[in-house]
Amino acid sequence: MEPKVLLSDKKISIILNRLCFQLIEQHGDFSNAVLVGLQPRGTLLLDRLVELLTQSGIKELKTGKLDTTFFRDDFRRSERPHSANATIMNQSVEGKDVVLIDDVLFTGRSIRAALTAIDTYGRPKSVELLVLVDRRFSRHLPIQPDYLGAQIDALQGDKVKVVWSEGEIKNTVYLEKHLE
Repeated sequence: MEPKVLLSDKKISIILNRLCFQLIEQHGDFSNAVLVGLQPRGTLLLDRLVELLTQSGIKELKTGKLDTTFFRDDFRRSERPHSANATIMNQSVEGKDVVLIDDVLFTGRSIRAALTAIDTYGRPKSVELLVLVDRRFSRHLPIQPDYLGAQIDALQGDKVKVVWSEGEIKNTVYLEKHLE
């Protein structure tokens, strides 16, 4: 079955701009904020947000890229070994307002792992969550986004896939239906 397009390039562009304006409204000049993308796919969203925020006149953004592989509750339950991505956190988050950024919020387990992992870099003043897509009916943990691009209703087994532009490929969010 052909994947269904949920969000087109134009819609994603509108969403990204809206999310940036919401971040600016909440964090002003970002002097006390740290934007942290979750590896691997949240960092791609982080990069696009940073580009838009910089174009909007925000001068000094503090960012990080966080891998949560070894903080996950399913870390030792897999038959195959997990492979980690690089964590790039060049500053403390002590007393800062941290915005965790990920592409799709599904069960909430990655965010729970990120909340544990971020403590390695200090005790934040606050932690917020920004996601491009929320699969709202699939949550295992009571985690909700503070900044939301779109809510998608997908059945268990369906995959929501975010494709970021490269060359001729446009930014797109697809739904791949699970066939039984």
